[in-house]
Amino acid sequence: LTIGVSPVPHADIVNFVAPTLKNQGIEVKVVEFSDYVQPNLSLADKELDANFFQHKPYLDEFAESRGLKLESLVAVHIEPMGVYSKSVKKVEDLAEGAKIAIPTNGGRALKVLETAGLIKLKADAGILATPNDIVENPKKLSFLEIEAAQLPRALDDVAAAVINSNFALGANLNPTKDAIAIESKDSPYANIVAIRAGESNREDLQKLKAVLTSPEVKKFLEDKFQGSVVPAF
Repeated sequence: LTIGVSPVPHADIVNFVAPTLKNQGIEVKVVEFSDYVQPNLSLADKELDANFFQHKPYLDEFAESRGLKLESLVAVHIEPMGVYSKSVKKVEDLAEGAKIAIPTNGGRALKVLETAGLIKLKADAGILATPNDIVENPKKLSFLEIEAAQLPRALDDVAAAVINSNFALGANLNPTKDAIAIESKDSPYANIVAIRAGESNREDLQKLKAVLTSPEVKKFLEDKFQGSVVPAF
């Protein structure tokens, strides 16, 4: 069973369940990716049996825009997106005109900034929201769109950055301790295992689904990540 993953925490989680799956007769091969495009293309091309790095809104938009037949197998966890800064301790302390780094495809990050009270978006702005959808920006913040994996490195050059938890964790940033604002835990952006459409009844994928939503994995997430990765089951 070949599974494409982002390094942290997805690889950690799959490596945790791999011995259990091996006992059930399923060898797991983990392939790590550092971007958000190739894992879905590799899945569609049958180079992978599944991938584990994204949330469903992203999968749905990606699959529709590229004409791919991919679907969610199971939701596993939520990684609350956080706002980080090396210069201020509170979002309200950000200066007028401050530069904020957000991921490319940054609709979710803009929602986090809206929840934090920094901006207001058009009412119908969803996951595809861009800085052009901002209707109120009282601090006149400027936005720099950067590849998600590069955001932790950008912290030295901007007032703040909105970083996905997997990349924050990889840079030794703990969302619950280090973020100056954080996504709410009832976010719709649970991380899912994606598969090719119509394959959900495969025995190996059903076994993967069962172990990833087991009490053992729930405890593993709670113990290892201390609130920065929250079970979604």
